[in-house]
Amino acid sequence: MTGWVRIEILGPAHDRSSFTCGVVALDSYLRERVTQDVRRRMAACFVAASGRQIIGFYTLSAAAIPISDLPPDTARRLPRYPTVPATRLGRLAVASEAAGQGFGGALLADAVRRALDAEIASFAMIVDAKDEPAAAFYRHHGFIAFGAPGLRLFLPLATARAARDGT
Repeated sequence: MTGWVRIEILGPAHDRSSFTCGVVALDSYLRERVTQDVRRRMAACFVAASGRQIIGFYTLSAAAIPISDLPPDTARRLPRYPTVPATRLGRLAVASEAAGQGFGGALLADAVRRALDAEIASFAMIVDAKDEPAAAFYRHHGFIAFGAPGLRLFLPLATARAARDGT
């Protein structure tokens, strides 16, 4: 890894073929399927890149949370719509050689910032963690488990906004 690392939208100049994070499903998604999802507008993909080299990536898409899935104390403060709008963090991965250097947290912070800055309303960011260590990563960053035990988590964007703005 040389030079500055920037987080930007995935483009044709990025070298997807050499990315490896150690999770076959994530590696193959980036190498083989992400461009189809982007082209079909199923997801937007952002990469942490140093030149052509991809250090990490994440995807975002629109989602909805059934209000009945939210914790009662959260649902009680929301309008009585059947669902509330959300931003789905679909995949997040960091290259094996960059693991432990803070790129995962930086990618997550960038994803939350993009959700906060979007002109389309979103109550929360949601993620379906692939396993308990991934869920622990998200809980460390303020996400709250909901719905199915443990691996489905959400972060109210009002909480993220207050943390960002220091209020």
